[in-house]
Amino acid sequence: MLKRLRESVAPLYLFLCLILGGSVQGIWANVLLQLLGLALIAWAAAAPRAEPLAPPARQLLLIAILAIAVVALQLIPLPASLWMHLGGRSAFGSDYALLGLKAPALPISLAPYKSLDSLRSLIPPLAIICAVVRLKAYRPSWLAAALITGTIAGVLLGALQAGSTDAQSSPWYLFAETNVGVAVGFFANANHMAILLVITLPFLAALLAAGRRANFQHLTALVAVIVGAGVIILVGIALNRSIAAYGLALPVLCASALIVIPARSRARPLLMAATALLLLGAVTAIAESSTSPESLGASTSVQSRAVMLRTTGRAIGDFMPFGSGVGSFSDVYDLYEDPASVTDTYVVHAHNDYAELALETGVPGIFIMLLFLAWWGGAVWRVWRSVEAGPFARAASIASAAILAHSLVDFPLRTAAISACFGMCLALLADRRAPPPADASDLRPTRHFVFR
Repeated sequence: MLKRLRESVAPLYLFLCLILGGSVQGIWANVLLQLLGLALIAWAAAAPRAEPLAPPARQLLLIAILAIAVVALQLIPLPASLWMHLGGRSAFGSDYALLGLKAPALPISLAPYKSLDSLRSLIPPLAIICAVVRLKAYRPSWLAAALITGTIAGVLLGALQAGSTDAQSSPWYLFAETNVGVAVGFFANANHMAILLVITLPFLAALLAAGRRANFQHLTALVAVIVGAGVIILVGIALNRSIAAYGLALPVLCASALIVIPARSRARPLLMAATALLLLGAVTAIAESSTSPESLGASTSVQSRAVMLRTTGRAIGDFMPFGSGVGSFSDVYDLYEDPASVTDTYVVHAHNDYAELALETGVPGIFIMLLFLAWWGGAVWRVWRSVEAGPFARAASIASAAILAHSLVDFPLRTAAISACFGMCLALLADRRAPPPADASDLRPTRHFVFR
């Protein structure tokens, strides 16, 4: 009984993140998730170590520590004589002279309070990772079930939202600033609901692959449940009406088929090629689309991802090599906008998390991003090359790839819900615990025939 309660910890926390962590506008809901996450991290730190962490898990946690260290270093005050010569700061130094003030010691971050506050966003994914790789407080199938259940609940809420006769005053939308008229579920942004719908698909395939050796009656029931859940998710994609959902669903479906079909199937090379081409097409299509529906009031000057990327690129060049500080993007971006096109609508994120992090963290952050991507690529390679890897680890590789691709044209990891899902995927890639027999064993009981 205690073992099952322990194994339910990570799935329950993931489910809570999906229900409560859909937007930074939910302040108290996010505070609750962060407090629970801190409790999980503290438990993981204090728990006796039954077995050493696997190398991939140790490497992942080290990368997380390095990321936290970069933020911490950005908060250390520097002498004004040194601070003035950091990239992009000379104009700020001259402002003190105009006021007749002596420039004080200042940190690298132009928005130190926002940088410190940004550390809170790391708590949900770190909590999931610690619960999986350190506490072993999970079952892969239960994590998949929590993800699917939370997604279906979001689709049901989204159906009520999309079916509202008066979307602007509908009580089913949970946040004041949201994409009205479409199904956003527990999110404020339709694109964030879209990526949740997409990353659920490979875990449906993983459940099917894990249970295909069950008896006929059990397998029939499992297939019926998976088909039903798949239909609901496809309905959710239709109600969501996001280009991100339409575009990313196709390559993810092709990749998910690789989990189910036999390893020696001739269709595998075709599916891999189709996945790569469809993913490239999806990212290109999303990059060319508007950043936001009219319901968010986005003006023409901020709708183009290409314009935002160019503007962010100019800022990156000026603030190298140390960046402007984590959380400072919106403050810095305003300095580079064309004054003739500025309206009462402002850009909150770059719609390219890699560019935004490069601006905020400079060379140290770029190095950590490259280090993480190298780790992730190695983990994915091991999962697909190893015969011992279970279907849930492979589903995690597909889902995390979809999130990383979506981050090229949006900012899905800025919500606790998607960051927790991403943390779950990374934990499943890093954990080397032997998969259950249904996942790992390809052996059949030996049968002896006696001919008379």
